Amino acid sequence: MDESRHVLRAAGVVGGATLLSRIFGFIRDAVIAAFFGAGAGADAFFVAFRIPNLLRRLLAEGSLSISFIPVFTETLTHEGKEEAFRLARSAFRVLLLALVGVSALGVVLAPFIARGIAPGFSLFPGKMALTVSLTRILFPYIFFVGLLALFMGILNALGHFAAPALAPVVLNLVIIASVLLVSPEISEPVNALAGGVLLGGALQVALQIPVLFKKGVQLVRKAPLWHPGLKKIGRLMLPTVLGAAVYQVNILVGTLLATLLPQGSVSYLYYADRLVQFPLGLFGIAAATAALPSLSRQAASGDIKGVRKTFSDALMQVAFITLPAMTGLVLLREPIIALLFERGAFGPESTRLTAEALLYYGVGLWAFSGVRMVVSTFYALQDTRTPVWSATLSVISNIGFGILLMGPMGHGGLALAASLASMVNLGLLLWALKARLGSIGIRKMGPSLVRSVAGSAAMGVGVWWVAFEALPARFWEGSGRLWGLLLSLTAGVTLYGGFCLVMQSPELKRFVSLIKKDASAGGH
Repeated sequence: MDESRHVLRAAGVVGGATLLSRIFGFIRDAVIAAFFGAGAGADAFFVAFRIPNLLRRLLAEGSLSISFIPVFTETLTHEGKEEAFRLARSAFRVLLLALVGVSALGVVLAPFIARGIAPGFSLFPGKMALTVSLTRILFPYIFFVGLLALFMGILNALGHFAAPALAPVVLNLVIIASVLLVSPEISEPVNALAGGVLLGGALQVALQIPVLFKKGVQLVRKAPLWHPGLKKIGRLMLPTVLGAAVYQVNILVGTLLATLLPQGSVSYLYYADRLVQFPLGLFGIAAATAALPSLSRQAASGDIKGVRKTFSDALMQVAFITLPAMTGLVLLREPIIALLFERGAFGPESTRLTAEALLYYGVGLWAFSGVRMVVSTFYALQDTRTPVWSATLSVISNIGFGILLMGPMGHGGLALAASLASMVNLGLLLWALKARLGSIGIRKMGPSLVRSVAGSAAMGVGVWWVAFEALPARFWEGSGRLWGLLLSLTAGVTLYGGFCLVMQSPELKRFVSLIKKDASAGGH
């Protein structure tokens, strides 16, 4: 199968599983918002969860998987399956020891960690004490997601994407159950939320084990503690911690600065970020996850022309879907937030302030998605240095933009700072990738990007007219919001699809062709 088609098919599997995960994620966040709103308990939980969640992003969607897959694929290509599995078993043993140490250290250092990422909470002693307590409960979560990241890398390199992508569904279901069933029964309800995160992490790992056995991977078999490939993985992994997860680092910077703003600012940014994560995970991260094994195979065999083609095709497909998603998210931000979160302790004012953050996060969605794809290409080439220096400049710019904008714009300024920093990062990475590959297909991508931008603009005009001119006010009140959103989004998808059809978009043809082929294969 052509690698571009293979990437698109794999991205469809990851995207479909991610869609299911994001749906349950929204239900989870709606339940949390209803029970805890944007008050002190919610602020404390979101801050305490930031560090283990950042480490989850770094490992499950970042450095461990990204550094493991190219080396595992290279070993598989040149030395065979048995040697690759020996590498996997050694990595499992070393990682197990490291994760136990990190988890224990996080529990011991919880007071320093909490004060470091939420200095503003010191003004509220009870809030800081709760944050420290929650940090202690949540930090061992990194043990489970570290193992999940390794299992994800092994399975993705072997061509299996579904089980790792479905793992967050399990986490979300357990958290929902813990809030609904346990929180009302204990004196500190938010502790049940933290306990649900831990249990969900353990079940995520358990989901991968049967699939690993089916693929012939037996991690408990005898193997050396140290495999020569681990040195290369380590050399790739250390720099990727920043390079692969600069978006999450920037969000953490925003959280730190938000603790210096009025109460609720951390929560508004969290809920807005969750909404941005929906299209980002569904399209940007899914495509980058699916592309990495293909890019690694081409790089391992020296097929630079193939790397160029796979990268440019994947980036165009991401833009084709991400740009209209960004347009719809920005235009319909308030009704989306009201439908998902406005109940219980989360009132209309919380909706308005969360929508303000979503506007400024939303305008950077195209850059967030693009960065993930370019970074995957660099790591497939086993180049870790370029993403690191680019990410460092991005984080510095985010801090500068944040300090500059948080005064006049509050938490909205912090969201805008993250978007601007990501645009800086994407520009630097594309420039460096062009220098590395000689060409990245700018002439080929240019017309495609113009079509996607023009189609998104036409769609935006149509969505705005339907939502705010054609539909009566009752569609934006109470239960009517669901129908208002469905009608507006249907109009948007129809307009965008029609525009791309008239413009004979190759991305639309490729997308439709793959769906038809899969449907035909399923019929047989």
